[in-house]
Amino acid sequence: MTPVFVVFIVFASIVAVVIGPSFLKNRERREMQLTVRHAVDKGQTLPAELIDAMTKDVQKGLPSRTKDMRKGVLSLAGGIGVGAFGVLSDLGGNQWNGGMANPLLGIACIPIAIGIAFIILGFFNPNKD
Repeated sequence: MTPVFVVFIVFASIVAVVIGPSFLKNRERREMQLTVRHAVDKGQTLPAELIDAMTKDVQKGLPSRTKDMRKGVLSLAGGIGVGAFGVLSDLGGNQWNGGMANPLLGIACIPIAIGIAFIILGFFNPNKD
């Protein structure tokens, strides 16, 4: 019974960390919209600060040149790091991979390709920030 309980706690904590913040943010947004709806129904005018606060999250989520370049450089560096680890692990004469070509070099191509794509998107993105 105890191992099942431990596994349940581990997976429940992962779900709570991933889903919890988005649930709380969604609830806050829903309450804000309800408050604004009641104010509009009663004929009150909305202050400019409230409208700016509501649109701040939308503007923050838009892709920009700086964000694309940052993601690209970080992904490219991660891929180079994995590839370098693969090369260095072969230099010591280790046969931990059964004598076949190093699979880490192939795995390193994935973040390198993603990084190059983000860098290219950064050059073509019209939003500077």
